[in-house]
Order: sequence, then structure tokens, then C-alpha cells
Amino acid sequence: MKIYNVLIGICVAGALASPLQAKAGDRSLRLSLADAITLARQNNSMVKAAQCRVDQAQARVVQTRQSYLPKVTLSETLVVTNDPGAALVFKLQQNSIQASDFDPAKLNNADVINDFNTSLQVMQPVYNADGAIGRTMALTAKKAQEHMAVRTGESVGLQVSKVYYGLLLARKNIEAIEQSIQTMQVHSNDAAKGYRAGLLTKSDKLSTDVRLAELQEQKLLLHDEIKNATDALSVMLNLAPGVAIVPTGDLVVDSVLPGGDEKNVPENRADLKALETYRQVADYQEEMVQASRLPRLNAFMQTNLHSNNIFGGGSSWALGMNMQWNIFDGQATAGRIQEAKAQSREAMFNYEAAKSNSLVEVSKALRSLKTAKARIAVAGKSLEEAKVSLDYIGLQFKTGMAMTFELLMREQAYTYAKMRLNQAAYDYCVSRSELEYYRGN
Repeated sequence: MKIYNVLIGICVAGALASPLQAKAGDRSLRLSLADAITLARQNNSMVKAAQCRVDQAQARVVQTRQSYLPKVTLSETLVVTNDPGAALVFKLQQNSIQASDFDPAKLNNADVINDFNTSLQVMQPVYNADGAIGRTMALTAKKAQEHMAVRTGESVGLQVSKVYYGLLLARKNIEAIEQSIQTMQVHSNDAAKGYRAGLLTKSDKLSTDVRLAELQEQKLLLHDEIKNATDALSVMLNLAPGVAIVPTGDLVVDSVLPGGDEKNVPENRADLKALETYRQVADYQEEMVQASRLPRLNAFMQTNLHSNNIFGGGSSWALGMNMQWNIFDGQATAGRIQEAKAQSREAMFNYEAAKSNSLVEVSKALRSLKTAKARIAVAGKSLEEAKVSLDYIGLQFKTGMAMTFELLMREQAYTYAKMRLNQAAYDYCVSRSELEYYRGN
């Protein structure tokens, strides 16, 4: 059935980092849907990657502390020179100058001098408007990443739900096929007896065998679908290869449809919160670029130790204030402001588009839910009628009052009705999960 073709595509979203190991001798794992979702949110690499993005955002917040914390730099410089001017200055800085050093002959032919300069510099921001806004922007960006991490967990949960329900559907369809095989085996035996008694033609006998072979083929394909769904779910849950998953849940259909207003935007949805937060980040980006036009004021202190051998000689210190004001930068700041405004508008439009799409998604999921509910009622009634019809024709066939093709038609209709009912229940469960996901529940 077409739903199985989706299972492999879904498992791509759940690629994982380090598989969990099954207990020794334990090659099966019984899981409810809630357990599967919890396990996936703990181990799925997409969830872990989303948390890493939150950690990166936190690291950027830490980096913004430079806007108010001092910067301390320690350096050591060695200079060897016979430059007359430098030699005289270095001797002054080393507190080692003598009267003889001013002799013209020594000034013109300076000896080689070593200068070890140990320098400690402290820069303390006093006024940095764009730096303060940048810190606020980084904190806001971290909130956006946290919302996105929550949404990633919800997305993984939806994917797990679809695969889990697909596994249940395949198992239920196998049960239906096995029941049909048992029923068809009885009729095939009856056909063989009729053929040996001369009541049926060889063609009639072979037609029952052909139908039995078709059912066996369907069973083989469904076993493949169970294996595919199990593999996909194992990847999402980060289980060791070869662990068989035994679902303990069922395709449960609610007696009453979930309520809720489909016309209101689900603003509490994590991804919408993230987009709204990203819009705020874009606004802060514009403010930060605007603030970069203001002057920056920093205080500084520097100490220097000069000596002809390391850690000795003369020392000095200096205190001061430094003001930098970028008066004109060739329209670079104006261009960044223009870019930031465009980014802010883009973020706003993305948020508005996401809100509009959310209404469409909720409406679509709710329609699918209602349709699946109606299909279940129709399929259930059809199954009952197909069962009555098959039982009647089966009795008629045993007494030779019904043709083989009539029996085969009723059996096919009954098997198809069982699988239609299973498919409708699956579609209902998936639509319910999608509705919860799009509403942000």
C-alpha cells in the first residue's frame, strides 16, 4: 500500500550519532508510542544537533561579555639593535643611562643593546552602545534557538508516530491476510475434493490455488514492510542493529473528535515563537548598526618593564582614556543599516507567512481527521456486509450451489474491506498526530 512507500523517506530525518546497545540475549524491545517518542527525543541526532545550536547561541552570549569586561594583554618583546636613537631610548627606559652615553663618539657609534620589554595592558570599555545592544541580540537569538530545539523534538515525535502507526498497520494487515489464507485454504481443500469427485473443473481448482498464492505473496510483502518500518524506527530511536521492536499500542480511534478552533493561529507553537523571536533579533541588528555610529570610549592602563636581561631594569606605567568616533566610513554603515532594515522586513514576512500556513495546516489535518473518522464507519459497515456475503457463498460453494468465481470475488471483497478499515484507522491516528503537531500541543 502507498503508505509504506513513505516509511523509508521518513527515516532519513532520524539519522543518529551513537547507537544504543541491546542487552545481551535480548533482541526484542516492547514499546508503546509514548515510550518510542521519549526515547527518540533523548537519542535522536536531530534533537542533539538542535541542542548543540542552543549551546552555540549560549557561547555567542558569553562572547558579548567583552562589551563590559576588561581585556588584559601580556606581551614580551625582545629587540637587539645598534641604532643610535633606539639605543639611547632603551637605556633611558632601562634606567641605565650614564653621562658617558652622551659622548658624541658613543652616540654616533652605539654599541649593540638588548631590550626585553614586558608589557601588561588593560582595556576597560566605558561606553559601547552597539556592544550592549549586541548582547541583548545574542540573548534573544538564544531564545529563538531554544524554541527551534523544542520544535525539532516535536517534529521527531511526529515522524516516530507515523512510522510507529505504519508498523501497527503492517502487523494488522498481516493478521487480516493470515485469516484470509486460513479461510481460503479451507475452500481450496473443498475445491480439491470437488475436483476429485468430478463436480469442479480443473480450472476452478486452479483458480483457488492462484488466489491462495496471491495471498501468500501479499503476506511476504507485508513482512518486508514490517522489517522496513522496524528498521526506520530503530534508526530514529538509535537502537542497535537487529533489535526487533514489538509495538504494544494499537490504532485507537477516539469516540469524539478532538475539539479546538481551526480559525485561530496557534501562536504558542514553538516554531512560530522562534520566527517571532528571529524578527526581534533582526530589529536588534538594525539598532546595533545604528548605534555603531556613536563614539566608543575605553579606559586603559599599561605598565612596561625594560631591561637588558629579562625581568630586570626600569619600569613605567600609563593611564588614559581613548575615544574613537567613526565620522565617515564611505557609506559602509549606511549600507549595513539598509541591509538590517531589509532583514527585519524579511523576518516579519516570514513570520506572517508561517502564521498563514499554520491555519492551512491545522484545517487540512482536521479535515483529514474527520474524513478518516467517516471512512472508518463506512469501512466497518462494508466489512460486516462482506463477511455475511462470504459466509453465505462459502456455504453455497460447499454444497455445489455457487461458482468458484463467486467465492473468489467475495473473499477478495472481504480481505479488501479488512485492509480498508485498517488503513482508515491508520489515517485517523496519523491525522490526529498531525493535528496536535500543527497546533503545537
